[in-house]
Amino acid sequence: MKSKPDLGFWKLWNLSFGFFGVQIAYALQSAQVSRIFSTIGADPHSLSYFWILPPLMGLIVQPIIGTLSDKTWNRFGRRLPYLLIGASVAIIVMCFLPNAGSLGLSVSAAILFGLIMLMFLDTSINMAMQPFKMLVGDFVNEKQKGLAYSIQSFLCNAGSLVGYVAPIILALFLSNTAPEGEVPPTVIWSFYLGAIILVLCVIYTFAKVKEMPPKEYAEYHGLEQKMEPSPEDKKEGIVKILAKAPKVFWTVGLVQFFCWSAFLYMWTYSTDAIAGRAFHTPAVDMVDAININGQTYHEKNLFQGQMPIVLNGQIQEENISKVEPSTPLTIAHSATEHAGTWNFVQSQEVQGTAWEGITLHNTTVLNAASAQYQEAGNWYGVLLAIQAIAALVWALVLAKFSNRRMGYCVSLLIGAAGFISTYFFTNPWLLSISYALVGCAWAAMLAMPFTILTNALGGNHIGTYLGLFNCTICIPQIIAAICGGAILSIFPLAANGTYQTVWMLVVAGVLLAIGACAVWNVKETYGSQSK
Repeated sequence: MKSKPDLGFWKLWNLSFGFFGVQIAYALQSAQVSRIFSTIGADPHSLSYFWILPPLMGLIVQPIIGTLSDKTWNRFGRRLPYLLIGASVAIIVMCFLPNAGSLGLSVSAAILFGLIMLMFLDTSINMAMQPFKMLVGDFVNEKQKGLAYSIQSFLCNAGSLVGYVAPIILALFLSNTAPEGEVPPTVIWSFYLGAIILVLCVIYTFAKVKEMPPKEYAEYHGLEQKMEPSPEDKKEGIVKILAKAPKVFWTVGLVQFFCWSAFLYMWTYSTDAIAGRAFHTPAVDMVDAININGQTYHEKNLFQGQMPIVLNGQIQEENISKVEPSTPLTIAHSATEHAGTWNFVQSQEVQGTAWEGITLHNTTVLNAASAQYQEAGNWYGVLLAIQAIAALVWALVLAKFSNRRMGYCVSLLIGAAGFISTYFFTNPWLLSISYALVGCAWAAMLAMPFTILTNALGGNHIGTYLGLFNCTICIPQIIAAICGGAILSIFPLAANGTYQTVWMLVVAGVLLAIGACAVWNVKETYGSQSK
């Protein structure tokens, strides 16, 4: 087997540069999706359920892309065709997702449209992101992999920085508020800007990166020199390949479980937590169900001819959530012939109060249409930018640790302290400290797992293993998203009746601390254990 040569800095840079553009898209998704859905009209208690789709699509897409790219050989390359397809879809979706509330749809339809766009966005981002991880495994020798993934981490955080600060920079030129249910122009144009940069990064990658032909790849990876995989390679299934995975695949995967669960809660609940505690966002009552003589009608079946709703003298064809206090509401139900006008008052007075057989069930939420909430959304982007900068700096420190496990563990413990501190900091600027500490954990999560894993891999299934390893990122997020609403319900409400979502950041801190303990189960190996 031929040894892979050392690569110059700029060749290593070119292998990962496209990650910059892909990560801008990913950063916008991470920072703005909860804000978008809250602005459209989603219940904070249900926010985590919307986050099931991104990791679910990654769980499906990444292993498939990894396996297919291991067997793909064409004029465009082995990995790059998947970058082209994924980036193309992402660019289109980035132009539609932030406009979900501006298409004249009902709240339910707008949320459904947003969910479909989110599904396609995350699928395409996963498809575009995976090739860069595989290119490092294809081209870089073991000695330089640490440097290669450090460069990738740098570009990842630099792209994140652009995506995170874009809304607050655009707020200098565009409005940061919009009519109720619509996303502000600052967010919409941030997605447009991200799409443009992604196009340029894809063009750069195709101009600078030329993949190895099959024969050369085989020589550098100790494989039989052949142009096509053998019938045996093609028949070898994912389950059989997974059974041969090195032990670090599983031990690092356990650490990943706790880390990515923690960050799912950060992405889901940070905007609401910051808006409520640091920006004093006012609360509003959101009607989520109406009970008429024992029959409960939720938003999904309010407007199917069962119960006409009249607000201010006009029949409504979309839901009545976020109705301001004292708004006249007429409810007519043909079966019981109940009709009349209900004047909304404060939630504690409305809840459980019956009028002619009618009971309103409502939830108190932060007013996502308020200037305070949208300012908090922008500030969250700034905090994530601070996190990205801290991650860049900490990545340099991390490289100085002679004991990789010690660096990994310490990084996660620092991040845990950052998450927990958000409960005690109610000043927006003090929260900068919290998210800077979280950045240390983020730096370790980006660099350590793939460095440890790829050093233990060799042979013909690198792409497959990296795709399967992505499941250790996706599965934790799916489980965390399913459990999020139930966990949030455990904690007491705030004085104004809203959910204290900051508690979910404390939960994230606890999860990171457990992950730090799990690091000590990891024992690094080297060589070709997975040929």
